[in-house]
Amino acid sequence: MKYHMYVANSGEQKILRYDLNPETGALTLVGEVEVDGAVGPLCTNPQKQYLYAGLRSTKKVSSFSIDQKTGALELINTVDFDSDPCYLSTDRTGRYLFSSYYSAGVVAVNALDSTGAVTTPHRQWIKTAGHSHCVHPDRTNQYVFVPHTMPANAIFQFTFDETKGDLTPNATPKIKPPRGEGPRHYEYHPTLDIVYAANENGNSVTVYDFNTINGTLARRQNISTLPEDFQGKSSIAQIHIHPTGKFLYISNRGHDSIARFAVKPDGELQTLGQTPTEPIPRVFNIDPEGNFLFAAGQGSGKMESFRIDPETGDLTSLEKYDVGTLPMWVMILKFGK
Repeated sequence: MKYHMYVANSGEQKILRYDLNPETGALTLVGEVEVDGAVGPLCTNPQKQYLYAGLRSTKKVSSFSIDQKTGALELINTVDFDSDPCYLSTDRTGRYLFSSYYSAGVVAVNALDSTGAVTTPHRQWIKTAGHSHCVHPDRTNQYVFVPHTMPANAIFQFTFDETKGDLTPNATPKIKPPRGEGPRHYEYHPTLDIVYAANENGNSVTVYDFNTINGTLARRQNISTLPEDFQGKSSIAQIHIHPTGKFLYISNRGHDSIARFAVKPDGELQTLGQTPTEPIPRVFNIDPEGNFLFAAGQGSGKMESFRIDPETGDLTSLEKYDVGTLPMWVMILKFGK
């Protein structure tokens, strides 16, 4: 069993590759790949054979094959896109790439060929609204949500046809949260029919009931990610759920912390407090076993590792690593049994 971490270094236009010790959480830098632009979002296909990297400054996407033994990346192709993607994901079959566009206000679909290469032109280029921020399918591959931060302040709801590779606006095409929330990223609970949306502008997380019959969301709970006495400016970046579904984590930029939540049996949240991080923790992630959390500080160029307490969800700081200028994504893959 091997673990590999990939860190998108936007400022230096490269992807860093680390070996991760699954027992201690220690990282060893083993390679880096230069890319043709300021690299941002990363994703893989479900089989973890291919990695896709969004190059935001040059409006491109690069496809890489992943060596299953070493985690090394080999470039397959780089193609021009019509805008700069801020989020990438594949559908559950691995035949299509979803992308969302903050500046253009668009969600798109591209086909992936038999070699793993992303193909152009876009199969679909769907205008939604400004600040389109995230897109990934549910576990049935039938539904997709696209949140938009302020001022659009909406979550667009789509159905997905995996046989054709087409997104279609749902019968209820979007929902509008209360003004000022600005949903940015979201996570599906691994077993419950629940979606958690991190609200960038409102510094909160909303619990939505997910109707798996019609693919729509219904608001149930909203809870702050900040301490009650916090008076400064802050905004939310990313959200990740623990593999067990017992805990939820969200990064606060400004308060510079990871907000921790316990997930109750019904899916509602209980705040567990905040753990300080490096300045501006824009990106973070959890290893596949749920033992460690890694948070990269955009303001410091350092990434801090934490051990996750499996009973309480608390975070204990372990080490700090230099990851360079403007870290924009952290992804951890597990290979083998």
